[in-house]
Amino acid sequence: MSNTYGEFPAARPRRLRTTPAMRRLVAETRLHPAELILPAFVREGATTPVPISAMPGVVQHTRDSLRKAAVEAARAGVGGIMLFGVPEEEKKDAIGSPGTDPDGILQVAIRDVISEVGDELVVMSDLCLDEHTDHGHCGVLDADGRVDNDATLERYAEMARVQAAAGVHVVGASGMMDGQVARSRQALDGAGYQDVSILAYTAKYASAFYGPFREAVGSSLKGDRKTYQQDPANFRESMRELALDLAEGADMVMVKPALPYLDVLSKVAESVDVPVAAYQISGEYAMVEAAAANGWIDRERAIMETLTSVRRAGASMILTYWATEVARQL
Repeated sequence: MSNTYGEFPAARPRRLRTTPAMRRLVAETRLHPAELILPAFVREGATTPVPISAMPGVVQHTRDSLRKAAVEAARAGVGGIMLFGVPEEEKKDAIGSPGTDPDGILQVAIRDVISEVGDELVVMSDLCLDEHTDHGHCGVLDADGRVDNDATLERYAEMARVQAAAGVHVVGASGMMDGQVARSRQALDGAGYQDVSILAYTAKYASAFYGPFREAVGSSLKGDRKTYQQDPANFRESMRELALDLAEGADMVMVKPALPYLDVLSKVAESVDVPVAAYQISGEYAMVEAAAANGWIDRERAIMETLTSVRRAGASMILTYWATEVARQL
């Protein structure tokens, strides 16, 4: 079929770009507040919110300011909140005891948020030891200083139980230990928490973009996590991790980071029949905020463009530090 009519083109895609109303009408990808999840940090003992220098506008919350942030997110229509606890430094130890203490800061925060917003938000919690260990790794170390996968699974099982007892709706299995989803599911079901969902951090890469997050959670890490987080060069490995997580009982799966791994996200979304999340991580946030602060980019347009790209690639849920702000705009 010819694309011309006489001397003029018959096909003119620009007709569908003529006005804001037309562009809105034919938009193929839309963001909705309910698809957004707000990651939030709460710091034990804080009396005022503590700014995170590498993430302008993001803070380590007090218990009171976290409650307020949860209410604001719910009122804006945000779908969920992912909680990270920052224990006092002297409470950290080699096995991450604050993570399994029923009165640890993360469990306290879960109860605080649930009491404030109930079921208005899906309340999620980080099922990982890195915030709670004095060495900063996501698991228990063996005698040679390596992360002991199977010993770590037992710590995760206990963490899952105490987070569920605190009332959490979803545990975010982020440690990248082999078998974490299966062991967590077994622990939850065995303790009567069959209705608590598991969000598997299925494709979590050993990324350079996590830098600001280390400050956000007060990480004690020395070294790296390359023996358990995925190599950025690998794609097929993500598909293997996906198959394993689904077989182990994951209710939802995630790709993290988001923007550098849109190809992985797209393939994961095409391959599954469960909800797919993507985490727009601290370094992605920091890059946009830094460039905008220098006047190099239009901040609001860049935020919406990045989130739309993640949604277009197939994410049905997006964890983003702009969740409440964007939900209000939408």
